Formats: sequence, C-alpha cells, structure tokens
Amino acid sequence: MFRDVTFGQYYPVDSFVHRMDARAKLILAVLYLVGIFFINSFVGFAWLTIFLLTAIFVSKVPLKSVIKSIKGILVLLIFTAILNVFFTQEGNLLLSWWIFKIYDEGLKFAAKMMLRLTYLVMGTSLLTLTTTAVDLTHAIESLLKPLSYIKFPVHELALIMSLTLSFIPSLIEETDRIIRAQKARGADFDTGGIGQRVKAFVPILIPLLVSSFRRAEELAFAMNSRCYEGSTKRTQFRVQKFSWRDVVGVLFQLVFFVAIFVVFAMQDSWAHVSWLYF
Repeated sequence: MFRDVTFGQYYPVDSFVHRMDARAKLILAVLYLVGIFFINSFVGFAWLTIFLLTAIFVSKVPLKSVIKSIKGILVLLIFTAILNVFFTQEGNLLLSWWIFKIYDEGLKFAAKMMLRLTYLVMGTSLLTLTTTAVDLTHAIESLLKPLSYIKFPVHELALIMSLTLSFIPSLIEETDRIIRAQKARGADFDTGGIGQRVKAFVPILIPLLVSSFRRAEELAFAMNSRCYEGSTKRTQFRVQKFSWRDVVGVLFQLVFFVAIFVVFAMQDSWAHVSWLYF
C-alpha cells in the first residue's frame, strides 16, 4: 500500500545531477518552486514538462519513481479540483444542476492547479531522489550559516530536517509491515464506508506511534553514547565544492526561467495571441 511512495527516498546511481553540489540543487529547487507559481497558461506548463523530463532524464532516475511521488497527494489533488470546478464561476456556463454550476474557466483553473501541485511534488521528489539526507543537511547548514551570527541554531535545524527526511522511508516501510500483519489477522482496509476505513486504521496508528517513539529513543541513546554535541564546531567528512556541473545546472534553469518570466511579463503585449494563454 505504501511501498510505492518514493518521497524522501534516495535513488543511488551515478549521474550528472547526483554529482552536483547539494547547495546548488537546493537553491535550484527553491527557484523551481517559485517559478511554478508564475506559470498561468498551459503553454507554460508544456515548457515546465519539457524542463522536468529533461532533468529526470539527466538524473537517470526512473520516471516511474518520480511519478509515484504523486500517490501521496491524490486526495489533495481531487479535493482541489472539486473546489475549483464548483467555486470558480467565470467564463461560459457548461453545466447547471441544482445549486451546482460548471464553467469553462473553472475547469481550466482546476486543471492548472492540479498540474501546479503535481509538478511541485515531482520537483521536490527529484531533489530527494538525487540527494542523500546527509548532503541535504550539510547544504541547509551551509546556506543558513550567516544566521548563526545572530545565535540562530542553524546546525540543530539542519539536523532536525535531516532526521525527518531519513525517517520517512523507515516510517513508510514500518506502516506497510503493520498493514500486512493486520491483514494476515483478518483486518479489512479496502471495503466499507469512509467511517469504517478510518476506524480500520486505528490499529495501525497505535503500533506505528509506539515504533516511532522507540526509534527516536534509540537514536537519542546512540547520539549520547557517541558524545554528540551540536553546539560545538563540527567538521565534515566530505567538503562541499561548486564545480562546472553546478554552473551548467544554473544556466540550464536560467533558460527555463527567462522563458517563463518573459511570457509572464509580456502577457499584456501578447494578449491577442489566444493560444499562448489557453
């Protein structure tokens, strides 16, 4: 049930994207998320699709693994689409029944929101698939290092985020193991109404919480036994350095952003080109 969830998991392979500096990938990922919200046409989403598919191809990560990351937000996608379809009352009326009215602009806006959320999750999933939790921790700590001069706990924050990412695959595996164990005892999670399915998940949440607290306690004991102190100045086994790969990655994304922002900034001048903003 949860075995196909890939968010937070690392896909080990030797590729151009994997060899990039984690700090550069993190910055590019943030810029990617910002750029998504400037896209307001299906043509822009077509450019985004080309950009994302190219990044996936260069990273050598199976497209199937990236698409699986959408599985965790299917309910959110459906809920968002329903809200936008029935509450956006602009454009031409297509269907009217009782208190429900569907307009063509509502359908377009719902489709754009679904695409925006889908590409947002796929982009962040590609970041975690090509970057280990340790490298992400060092990247976050390095980028937030200026905040340490105002006594901000940069290292502790980076450590918390790293542990959170590293625990996601473990929790998914543990949840799947508990579900299979409960099914072997006769539990039914696939039939009945919504209320019955919610009640069926109660026997899963309790052992999952117990297991999570036990893992956290074991990790705390392990860190204490190794005399871990986050406040002291720590060194890194792998020193992060920017290389020509990071420059190529930045240039590649700049081409994408130039196209997006040019279209966004000149939308008034190109308003007569109807296909551009379909």
